[in-house]
Amino acid sequence: MTGSGEFEPESERVTRLLRDEIIDGVREPGSKLVERELAAELGVSRLPIREALKALVTEGLVTPRPRTWAVVREFTPADIEDLDEVRAALETLTFRLAAQRRTRAGLEKLRADLDAELKAADKGDAVRAHRAAADFHETVTELADNELLNELQSTLRSRMRWLLGQHDDLGGVAQEHEALYRAIAERDVASVEQLADQHLVTGRNAAAARRKSRD
Repeated sequence: MTGSGEFEPESERVTRLLRDEIIDGVREPGSKLVERELAAELGVSRLPIREALKALVTEGLVTPRPRTWAVVREFTPADIEDLDEVRAALETLTFRLAAQRRTRAGLEKLRADLDAELKAADKGDAVRAHRAAADFHETVTELADNELLNELQSTLRSRMRWLLGQHDDLGGVAQEHEALYRAIAERDVASVEQLADQHLVTGRNAAAARRKSRD
């Protein structure tokens, strides 16, 4: 069952669980994902595991291996640079359109995402802060009200959520989101563009610092 009470197929539930564990860092890059072992761990048959792994390969989070296993994808510096270039190309446009087209209901949703992020950051809860930060970005895409941007976001969603979680400065990122929220609320397009550009730089530098600390 989903949070809304609707039926959730077993394969979708397993996909969601594994996706969250990969994005949250519970399953580390390079970790083996063996059908038989995952089925025993999650208490399901091997079929939903197989379907989940196929879906996660398509989403770019898992690398397939021969026969019945796969590994959590290890994003190379080149992979991360590619993702960052795509993010840079889309994000300023998305924030600008959101400032121009935002609605009251959309702002309320964005405020809820931001409040959740600020609360988690204040508690030092990295997983919840990263999730809320990614929710914030996805809500901004909704506010942009551009169907093609929504389609692109859907295709890249899992990899972008992973990328947006590659930082340790929970409070700093949340404060940048606070400034972006205010600019969007005020329809201040010039400020939004400037803040979005700075936000990209902050994310790039934070991710680089995190990688360096792990080397």
